[in-house]
Amino acid sequence: MGPIGHLVIGQDGIMSTPAVSCVIRKLKAVGGIILTASHNPGGPNGDFGIKYNIASGGPAPEGITDKIFQISKSITEYHICPDLKVDISKIGKQTFNVDTFKPMTVEIVDSVEAYAEMLRGIFDFHALKGLVSGSNHIKVRLDAMHGVVGPYVKKIVCEELGAAADGAFNCVPKEDFGGHHPDPNLTYASDLVNAMKGGEYDLGAAFDGDGDRNMVLGKHGFFVNPSDSVAVIAANITCIPYFQKTGVKGLARSMPTSGALDNVAKALKMNLYETPTGWKFFGNLMDAGKLSLCGEESFGTGSDHIREKDGLWAVLAWMSILAHRKQSVEEIMKDHWNKFGRNFFTRYDYEEVDSDKANTMIKELEAKMFDKSFVGQKFSSGDKSYEVAVSDNFAYTDPVDGSVSKNQGLRIVFSDGSRIIFRLSGTGSAGATVRLYIDSYEKDPAKIYGDAQVMLKPLVEIALKISGLHEKTGRTGPTVIT
Repeated sequence: MGPIGHLVIGQDGIMSTPAVSCVIRKLKAVGGIILTASHNPGGPNGDFGIKYNIASGGPAPEGITDKIFQISKSITEYHICPDLKVDISKIGKQTFNVDTFKPMTVEIVDSVEAYAEMLRGIFDFHALKGLVSGSNHIKVRLDAMHGVVGPYVKKIVCEELGAAADGAFNCVPKEDFGGHHPDPNLTYASDLVNAMKGGEYDLGAAFDGDGDRNMVLGKHGFFVNPSDSVAVIAANITCIPYFQKTGVKGLARSMPTSGALDNVAKALKMNLYETPTGWKFFGNLMDAGKLSLCGEESFGTGSDHIREKDGLWAVLAWMSILAHRKQSVEEIMKDHWNKFGRNFFTRYDYEEVDSDKANTMIKELEAKMFDKSFVGQKFSSGDKSYEVAVSDNFAYTDPVDGSVSKNQGLRIVFSDGSRIIFRLSGTGSAGATVRLYIDSYEKDPAKIYGDAQVMLKPLVEIALKISGLHEKTGRTGPTVIT
């Protein structure tokens, strides 16, 4: 490939990951580079990553990143231009004559406008405006957690849709996210959770550092589990004009995400795909015309409008449902559970675990799980008893390109459909993270409103007993993510 003569950069260097995906697709660019801390802490001592997105607007698949790495080993020279001084605060094109790039155009664009234009074509902005600023409007509180979503919240939700500006918090992007961890979950978005508990606001949402994750809360701090969030959007998908036009090609969730979406797919006779964790798997299905809506338990929800998860899109999807159904978040969620049943779900993260201890624990767990006698074993805790039906390390064969992804997570599936999943992650800046996921389906109307942590306690105890996680890692206090 020859030199790239045209660079497009968001004003002041700020652009959300969903907006980058949108702009790549709109301009038919060859790709895009995203400098991001994602949902990790920022600042000089925090996490930082360089992410490459391909022409579809989605994250580069392993085949491409592997090839980039191989080429990097044989680079013999590179060119720099110390005089290429660009004012990234000024919108417009600036052209430079550089020896190896003649001419070199750097275009600074409004970070929000192309993305806002896309959203106008997806949602009924008139209905959303009525919801947040009409005569019987709801009160909204949005927390950008000092990430990049701040300008999008201000321009789209406050200025264009008319939501009260005093309901937008932490909307000034900061390099260190104001010293906080910009992960929109119950632990790190506690300011929003506490504010919602007061009952002043009807809808609350938080966004992560680069804008692809979201958390949704109802009045009095009613929490919408991300696994439930994508299921509710799927069940009410015709509230969104975009899907009225395109139809629903299919639904997908990552393997650790609860089976709530499966219940909707089965009831509405929609195709459902279970993929490994990672948006690139969804992107493949979308590019092949097989997928419309997808989600991950790690607070990521999205559709085929772009090739990334999209935090603000997900919140506008919820607002569309609220506007259409004229019910509260809690009423919508409870109606959903009554209709489809409820998947009680939790995720525990044991962070900064000694890598050797974590690896040893996983190896010993595998040996136990893959012993022939394990399937059929019964485990009890309290008054609950579970029989092992499936025990494996999740593998996925991509229906589009035939590629196989192995070792995606240890799964214990019980005869009633309940699941225990273990995954080892090394994405943090120190040590390993052991993730434990618990998923249990309940359709008894007398039990579906129970507290998730109480309802899942027997399964959690069984998971810890089978794995010996606490004893073998020396860690007893996880972060409860959901």
